[in-house]
Amino acid sequence: MIGAFTFNTSQRIVFERGSSARLAEHGAAFLGDHPFIVTDKGIVAAGLLSPALNGLRGAQKQFEVFDAVAADPSRSIVMEAIETARRHRATSVIGLGGGSSLDVAKLVALLVGSGEDLDEAWGVNQAKGPRLPLILVPTTSGTGSEVTPISIITVEDDEKRGVVSPLILPDMAVLDPDLTLGLPAPVTAATGIDAMVHAIEAYASKSANNNPVSRTLAVEALKLLGDNLETAVNEPGNIDARSGMLLGSMLAGMAFANSPVAAVHALAYPIGGTFHVPHGLSNALVLPHVLRFNIPAAAQAYAELAPHVFPELSFLQDAGERADAFAAELAILSQRVGLPQHLSDVGISAVDLPKMAKDAMKQTRLLVNNPRPLEEADALAIYEAAL
Repeated sequence: MIGAFTFNTSQRIVFERGSSARLAEHGAAFLGDHPFIVTDKGIVAAGLLSPALNGLRGAQKQFEVFDAVAADPSRSIVMEAIETARRHRATSVIGLGGGSSLDVAKLVALLVGSGEDLDEAWGVNQAKGPRLPLILVPTTSGTGSEVTPISIITVEDDEKRGVVSPLILPDMAVLDPDLTLGLPAPVTAATGIDAMVHAIEAYASKSANNNPVSRTLAVEALKLLGDNLETAVNEPGNIDARSGMLLGSMLAGMAFANSPVAAVHALAYPIGGTFHVPHGLSNALVLPHVLRFNIPAAAQAYAELAPHVFPELSFLQDAGERADAFAAELAILSQRVGLPQHLSDVGISAVDLPKMAKDAMKQTRLLVNNPRPLEEADALAIYEAAL
C-alpha cells in the first residue's frame, strides 16, 4: 500500500544549452524592473554571468549584482546581501552560481520579501513569507539547490544551520549545461559525488515522507551520475556528459528535497564548517563509512541501488553482501575521480574528531532521517574509520 506523502518542487524548469543567455525571456513573468543578482567573484571573473547580464540589458532591466558570496556563506554575507537588495529596491532575486550563491539568493528573496527576521526562520517550516520572485541558475552539478526548499548557512562556532520551507523553492530553475563546461576536475568530482549522496540518502531515508516519486527520481539520478561522472572529470568539454550530470544533479535534488538526507550530511557539516572543506568532498570522505554503519538497517535499499551505478554488482544475490560491495565501489569511484580519501588528507587529525562528533549531533534535522539511529560514539567511530 502506498502511504500518504507530499511532493514539492520548483514551479518551472528550463533545461537548455544557452538558456542563461535567454534568462530575461524565460523569466519575464517574474523579474520586474529591478532584478537583484546573487553570485560570487569567481563566476564573474570566469565570464559565466555575462550572457545573463547581456540579456537583462537588452530587456532594459535595472539590475544590481552582489558578488560577495563565499563558500560556506556566513550570516554576515546574507545580511549584507539583504541590505544591498533593499537599497536596490529589488523586484526579484536571481541566484547564479554554485550552491552557496543559490542558498544566499533564497534567503535574500525570503527576508526582503517578508521583512521577517532570520532567527525566526531557522528550522523546518518556520519561514512566514511572502518572498520576492526567485530564479536560480546552477553552475555546478552537485547541490541540486535549484529545486530544493533548503538554504544552509554557517553561523557562530562554525555551525551549519538551515532554513527549510517550500516558500524558498524558486519560481523557475534555469539549467544551462554550457555553464558547467569550465568546472575544474576536482570540483566536477566532488559535486558529482555530492549529488550521488543526495540520491542515495533520499532513497534510504527514514523520513515519513520517503515516497515513490523521490525513490524513482533517486534511481534515475544515480543512473545519470554513474554513467557520466568519470567522463565529465576526464573530458571536461564533453557536453553530453555535462548535460547528464546537470540533469542527474537536479533529479537527485528533487528526490532529497522531499525525502530528506541523513547522517552522511550530518557528519559532513562539521568537516566543512570547521575546516572549510568543500561540501561535496566532505560528503565523499564519510560516505562509505556511513553506508557501512547503516547496512544493518538499510542493506535492502543499498542493494537495490547498487546495480544502477555498478552493473557488475547485480550478480551478488545477498542484500548485505551487495550493499557492502556498493559502499566499497563508491570509495573506489571517489579515488578514481581524484578525490582525497582520508580526513587526514584535508588537515584533520585525531584530536579534532571528538569535537566533530559532538558538533555532528547538533544536526538533529538530518539524523532523524538516518536508517539506523546514530549516537555521538557512533559518529566518532565513523570519523576514526575515515581518518
